[in-house]
Amino acid sequence: MTERTVSCGVVVLDLRGQVLLAHATETSHWDIPKGQPDPGETPLCAALRELREETGIELASARLVDLGRFAYRRDKDLHLFAARVEDGEVDLARCVCTSMFPSRRNGAPIPEMDAFRWVAPHAVSQYASGSLTRLFATALSLAELHQTL
Repeated sequence: MTERTVSCGVVVLDLRGQVLLAHATETSHWDIPKGQPDPGETPLCAALRELREETGIELASARLVDLGRFAYRRDKDLHLFAARVEDGEVDLARCVCTSMFPSRRNGAPIPEMDAFRWVAPHAVSQYASGSLTRLFATALSLAELHQTL
């Protein structure tokens, strides 16, 4: 049996309960800011780092609510945190991804994420991968999270 990897991420909601999604460069899907922790890095620190690297958004750790670990794919779990942002706190036009990876087209370094949008919970399936859509439909209701944050 192979060991499951863990990605740590942040579910960012606005005051209307919309979730922040970032477009994964050179793919058709949108995702929440998330990624694997560095050796010795706590899930909270990894989630905050991934949020900063993939969107440019910096939040104080005290603002994050630990949602726990969720089965995501056959080989991966997500350790998720949630945060609510105020109107005007996040300017999507100023979001920028500083985390790079080699382009599948020519190997040149490109940002992991190349666009950002707010998405209503009922519309997540139009943008997100099947795995993320399934997570929000079954294990982590965005509507319920909106009520409790």
